[in-house]
Amino acid sequence: MAASSVNNKHLKCKNLHDYLRTLPGATIDRFYNHPATCIAVFRELPELARHFIMRSLFVEQPIPQAVVTSWIHPSHVKEQFQCVQTLKELRVWQEMPMPGGLPGWIISNVFRKNLKIALLGGGEVWSTCTAAETDRHTKDLDFLDNYAMERWEFVLHYMVGSRQSTERIGGDAIRVLLHSGLMKSEEGEGNPLITQDGFQFLLMDTSSQVWYFMLQYLDTAESRNLDLVECLTFLFQLSFLSLGRDYSTDKMSDSMQTFLQHLREFGLVYQRKRKSGRFYPTRLAINLASGLQYTALDMHRPGYIVVETNYRVYAYTDSDLQVSLLGLFCELLYRLPNMCVAVISRDSVRQALRSGITAEQIVSFLKMHAHNECRKQASSTTSTEGTQTIPPTVVDQIKLWELERDRFTFSEGVLYNQFLSQHDFEVLRNYAKDLGVLVWENPLKRVMVVTRGGHDDVKRFWKRQKHNS
Repeated sequence: MAASSVNNKHLKCKNLHDYLRTLPGATIDRFYNHPATCIAVFRELPELARHFIMRSLFVEQPIPQAVVTSWIHPSHVKEQFQCVQTLKELRVWQEMPMPGGLPGWIISNVFRKNLKIALLGGGEVWSTCTAAETDRHTKDLDFLDNYAMERWEFVLHYMVGSRQSTERIGGDAIRVLLHSGLMKSEEGEGNPLITQDGFQFLLMDTSSQVWYFMLQYLDTAESRNLDLVECLTFLFQLSFLSLGRDYSTDKMSDSMQTFLQHLREFGLVYQRKRKSGRFYPTRLAINLASGLQYTALDMHRPGYIVVETNYRVYAYTDSDLQVSLLGLFCELLYRLPNMCVAVISRDSVRQALRSGITAEQIVSFLKMHAHNECRKQASSTTSTEGTQTIPPTVVDQIKLWELERDRFTFSEGVLYNQFLSQHDFEVLRNYAKDLGVLVWENPLKRVMVVTRGGHDDVKRFWKRQKHNS
C-alpha cells in the first residue's frame, strides 16, 4: 500500500487558530507567555477541546491517550479526533510517552501556567490595564463607535476609489492594502487599483475585514522593526479591556507606542493627541479576538436594503460607499438623493463571481444590511429571522447562478493505493470513514483519499493492523 500527496487550493486564515497554525513552533511557544493570549486561544477552542483542557489543567503528568478516549462516547469519535488534532497543532497538547511506552498527552507547561493565571488570578499587572488620570475630554460610547467606523470606512472608501478618502487615509493603511494584494499599483496609473481579492474583502462583515487586515499588517511587522509576538500580545490584551474607559500609555515601550499609532489610524483605538498619555479602545479592537462573528458596530447600524421577489433592490442611503458596494453585484438603475434602485441579474452576479465574490457573501451582505422593517416583518412571521429578511427565491437563484460556474471542488489529502487484498482496503476505508477523514474512494481499484490532517492517525492504525495480523 502506497500513499502520495494531493494538492489543494490555499485557504486563507479565517480565525485565530488558522493563523497560529501558520506560525513556527517557537513563535507559538513565545505567544503563550502571556495570560491574555492563552485565554483568547482557550475561548475559541471547540467546546469538547475546552472540556479536555479543564480536565487536564491541574494534572501535571501525562494522561494516557486511552484514558482520553474513554471520556467520549464511541459515537463521537470524529469530534474527539478533530479536537485532539486542533490541540496538537496549536501546541497546547504535547505527546509524551508514558511508563511502559504507552502514548500520552500533557498540556504545555507555559500554556498551563498562564491559563491558570488568567482563570485564577495572579501574575503581573498588564501594561495596557494601567489606569489613567481623570480625562477632562472623556468620550462616550457613541463617539467611539462613530470614530471607529469613520476611520475604518476611510480604508473602504479608498478601495472603491472615493476621492474623499484619498487625503484622509494614512500611508500605513495603503501599505497594508498593497502588501495584502487587496489593491495593486501599476506603472502609469495614479492611485492603486482594487483587485479580485479586494472585491471579496469589501463584502465581508466588519469584524472579518478588520481581522484579515490586521493579519496582513502583522505580516509586515518585522519590516517595521516591530516584534510579532509583542504586537499579537498587545492586541489580545486590548480585547479584554472595557469599552468607554481610558488607559495610560506610560508603561508602554517605544515600539508599542508606534504600534498604537498605527492602530489609531485604523480606528482600533482613539487618542485625542499623539502624546496625550491615554487611549480608548474601540469595538473594533475589543471584538477582534472575542470569537464573535459580527461586531456590535455591524449589528446596531441601521439597515438600509430592501429586496423584492422580482429581484429589485431598494437601498435607502446617501452614502457613496454603500452604493458602490451594492454595485459590486447589482445593476444600478436610478440614483436619488436618499435612495438607490438596482436589480440583481444573472450578468451582474456572474460578474461578481468572476471578481472572486461568492454567492454566500452576496446573500450574507444583503441579510446583514437588511432594512429594519424587513427584520420586523421576518421576526413576526418566523423564528428564523436570518432566512426571511430577503426572499428565499432570490437566495436560491443567486446560489444557482454560482453553481453554473462551480462544477468542481478541491480538497487536500493523501492517496492510498496498492492494497494487497480487498479486506485490507475495506478495513482501512471503514476506519477513515468512522473518523470522518475519508475524502474519496474507489473500491473496484482499491484506491482512497483521506484528509491531510487525518493521514497520521490512519497511518498509525494501518501499522498496528499489519502488526496484529
